Amino acid sequence: MRFMMLMIPRGYETAAPGTLPDAEAVAAMMKYNQELKAAGVLITLDGLHPPSMGARVTFPGGKAKVTDGPFSEAKEVLGGYWMIDVKSKAEAVAWASRCPGTDDATIEIRQVQEFDDFPADVQAELKDFTEMHAGEARNG
Repeated sequence: MRFMMLMIPRGYETAAPGTLPDAEAVAAMMKYNQELKAAGVLITLDGLHPPSMGARVTFPGGKAKVTDGPFSEAKEVLGGYWMIDVKSKAEAVAWASRCPGTDDATIEIRQVQEFDDFPADVQAELKDFTEMHAGEARNG
């Protein structure tokens, strides 16, 4: 089962453009990331720049509207993520619990929707897309 572990650092919603973690925090996180990799559960990971450097696209009335960050209404924002492949939610929780988080960090764990989770009619639609996408990946 694939799970996404979403890092939600309190206060990041107001971080200035270019804000980066300090070297000690990065070193601790890299050690943790190496443990995930060594255990064979890590698929991918990335840290994210603060929302002050981002944008949001909403669709009022069905039309795209772009708002540049920061976002005054944001209470929680993502600081980064890990995608892992483990046997259960309990195993994902165990990995998240080992993260060298600080007092202001929360990790939200969300299971990825897999092909088999959907009913047959939806799988038929997804199959066409996944076959097309797989062909692009092979040719690309």
